[in-house]
Amino acid sequence: MEINPFAKRYHHLRDITRATCTLDAPGAHNEELAIVGGRLAQVVRVKGQSVTLQIFSGTEGLSNDAEVLFLGRYPDMPIGDQLLGRFLNAYAEPLDGLPPVEGQRISLGGPSANPVRRAQPFEPILTGLPGIDLNNTLVGGQKIPFFADPDQPYNEVMATVALRARADKIILGGMGLSYDDYLYYRDTFRQAGVLDRIVAFVNTTQDQPVERLLIPELALAAAEHFAITNNEKVLVLLTDMTLYADALSIVANRMDQIPSKDSMPGSLYSDLARIYEKSLQLPAGGGSITILAVTTLNQGDITHAIPDNTGYITEGQLFLRKDTDTGKIIIDPFRSLSRLKQLVIGKKTREDHPQIMNTAIRLYADAAEARSKKENGFDLTDYDVRAIRFARDYTEQILSIDVNLEMDAILDRLWRILAAHFTREEVSVKEQLIRKYWPD
Repeated sequence: MEINPFAKRYHHLRDITRATCTLDAPGAHNEELAIVGGRLAQVVRVKGQSVTLQIFSGTEGLSNDAEVLFLGRYPDMPIGDQLLGRFLNAYAEPLDGLPPVEGQRISLGGPSANPVRRAQPFEPILTGLPGIDLNNTLVGGQKIPFFADPDQPYNEVMATVALRARADKIILGGMGLSYDDYLYYRDTFRQAGVLDRIVAFVNTTQDQPVERLLIPELALAAAEHFAITNNEKVLVLLTDMTLYADALSIVANRMDQIPSKDSMPGSLYSDLARIYEKSLQLPAGGGSITILAVTTLNQGDITHAIPDNTGYITEGQLFLRKDTDTGKIIIDPFRSLSRLKQLVIGKKTREDHPQIMNTAIRLYADAAEARSKKENGFDLTDYDVRAIRFARDYTEQILSIDVNLEMDAILDRLWRILAAHFTREEVSVKEQLIRKYWPD
């Protein structure tokens, strides 16, 4: 890293915590980079001449007379097609054993695109997962989280989406990944031969937690380059935003900020919104940034500050859960929601999509009611028995995360499942659609 030989040098650190230190440094600016005792740091608070620095590698062994150099610049990264196929750390340095990425550098953390430049989302982003494409269709420019328990295979789902999604570029931002999960992403992408459209920024459990705060900045800066400069469809995958929020909490606590709900910093909403609001759809012919993020739940608590704030910011949610009848991990149709799907289903997808989707969920609800009757000792009607059988087929062939189908194939399969368990009258779909799509 180049250092200005004329940069002012300071000493006399005070209030050294595990991640921050404070000193008097007139003229320092918020978010400016610095070198503290040979360690990279960033200004996180300026109050008069008093400046607090966040030291990314931690302060262990740092002395009070360590030298501090302010660099006069802000976090940046190289940008361009040379990023494709690379796995980089929180400083955009190689994790893959290849040479450093060269090229033009851009600053991180810039403002979101001007609303005047944005268009209403209009194009579906199909993933090949029927639980998403059928019931919770993603739209270019949307921001939506996966809510999942920590023991669920959300990284496998994200990798699957990366391989199947119809997007020009995939940007992975991995925060707090285990080394095995990092290797899983790397090996999966390599073996699938898709590295030419993927960029990955990774922070592992072996790295400093505060470095996780840089990962979304890097991922979204790369996404904006490909979407705005190159007019490409970009899908950003962020995992795990709960660990990102935990890193925010660590820094806030070490700066003696008063915590808010669930020990989170009071700025949690704005910190999350600054990331999610980077999603955008440019007018026809332009690119888009779609953000799909994982938020792990603490013992399934959806009221925790992290998922609670996330729900206010994003445009729906996708719930992963294990189906007790089949043992499959599914995308729960009852608790999942895409608020923008109405912009594309039946318009950019086949005409029968809205009706057959709603019909299947209604019948799935009937099956849930039938199971409740059975568990409480009530007799089941013939319709109840058929509804339960339908729910099993629907779960295994549509909702399960291991199903991979094109959109029209999903609809055709659902018609066959419906016809196997119900009469035309029981499905209550428009007659013109019945005549056209009901299997013989």
